[in-house]
Amino acid sequence: MNIVAIHRITDPEKFLSMDAEEVAGGGPPGVQGRQFFPAKEGSTAVCLWEADSIDSLRNYLDPATAGVTENTYFEVDVERATGLPEAAAAGA
Repeated sequence: MNIVAIHRITDPEKFLSMDAEEVAGGGPPGVQGRQFFPAKEGSTAVCLWEADSIDSLRNYLDPATAGVTENTYFEVDVERATGLPEAAAAGA
């Protein structure tokens, strides 16, 4: 399943010092970050993830970003989405 995580960043300095590739690839089996889009001014970021469920992503990402971001999640409607990476689109 493709999931978007919207991060409202509460500690921009700490958030931007985190290794995005390490966080994206460091999840449990079935949880993988695909794209990372931070706002230039540092208040928000949006990420595309592949995971078995929103709960499995939330259970990994909320503790990994505790005190740094407040996260909101939603499942992507892959039939209506545009611009998904090939791996994400193939999961449709």
